[in-house]
Amino acid sequence: MQRTLVIIKPDGVQRGLVGKILTRFEERGYKLVALKFMAVPMELAEAHYAVHKGKFFYQSLVDYITSSPVVVMVVEGHEAIGAVRKMVGATRPWEAEAGTIRGDYAAMGLRNLIHASDAPATAESEIALWFKPAELADYTREIDKWVNE
Repeated sequence: MQRTLVIIKPDGVQRGLVGKILTRFEERGYKLVALKFMAVPMELAEAHYAVHKGKFFYQSLVDYITSSPVVVMVVEGHEAIGAVRKMVGATRPWEAEAGTIRGDYAAMGLRNLIHASDAPATAESEIALWFKPAELADYTREIDKWVNE
């Protein structure tokens, strides 16, 4: 099983799409193992986007993610990293396929609703950045045998 970090960004929260987005992951059969609603401190935003430091859009990313609360979660499931990225859709909303979260709900570049880790190493480091180990819940659901076997 893989775990991946997902962030419903400020526009997703402000537009009241949190429930719809969460539902997509749950309906797919993915398990939420961590979930929190929070205002993002500047230091955390800078650390999350550190890979983009020095690029022309870095500051706008940091300003945006700190502009309003976000929902941060860890999603677990078979091949979750790649599958969640496909569910999320292309980074540029106008390029995202219909049926993806961005394709169905997003319209503008930075206002692309959601972040999902792009690789196993990224997922591991991002989860550690946003959650303490004690905040991750290990549990079994009865449905898991129907989804994962």
